[in-house]
Amino acid sequence: MQSQRITINSKDGSQFSAYLSLPPTGTGPGILLIQEIFGVNQHIRDVADQYASDGFVVLAPDIFWRQEPDVDIGYDDEGFKKGFALMQGMDFPKAVEDLCVAAQTLKELPQVTGKVASLGYCMGGMLSYMVGTTEGAVDASVCYYGGGIHTALDRAPQANIPMLMHFAENDGFIPMQAVEQVKAAFQNNNAVEIHTYPGVDHGFNCWGRPMYQQKAAALARGRSLAFLSRTISS
Repeated sequence: MQSQRITINSKDGSQFSAYLSLPPTGTGPGILLIQEIFGVNQHIRDVADQYASDGFVVLAPDIFWRQEPDVDIGYDDEGFKKGFALMQGMDFPKAVEDLCVAAQTLKELPQVTGKVASLGYCMGGMLSYMVGTTEGAVDASVCYYGGGIHTALDRAPQANIPMLMHFAENDGFIPMQAVEQVKAAFQNNNAVEIHTYPGVDHGFNCWGRPMYQQKAAALARGRSLAFLSRTISS
């Protein structure tokens, strides 16, 4: 894969960076990859390259740039504390605005030949939901264990695109009661697909964390690829 950092112009005249990974063919549908609280770190860059190897043009924008540009932290206690503090201090509406700008930038890249989906993990899962319920921002959304989606179900009627959500049944941050609220909100929306994974915890997709679970991660990734092939691949 070919990868590089690019610069995106924000709506308020500033600039922020994003990691761009191109598929071996050089062109394909687009994925707006949305980070966890740990920044566009090595894991997120590896995930970008992983999806690029599947034929997607992947753009992972820096979400925390308004507080601290180019955050890249690990999964130890110190990293978690820093990432959590950054998330608590983040202006979510501004972050969604920046992500929509990034999605538009991705759509306009000459390498993007199909539609564009958002795909996010943890905090990024919630932001993927927010982007997916913003009219015209993306064509599909994938949300991995998006914390807080159950608090933003007033946006559910705005889910007018295909959406895929993955939740862990033993999630220490997202109780199953919250997941049931999300399921209930979308029970009559056939475009929204929700899966739960038994016996796994929050962050089960991340091989850099102790809660990584290969079987669940592979199953969720397979479902995500099938979903993306149906919704954004030409």
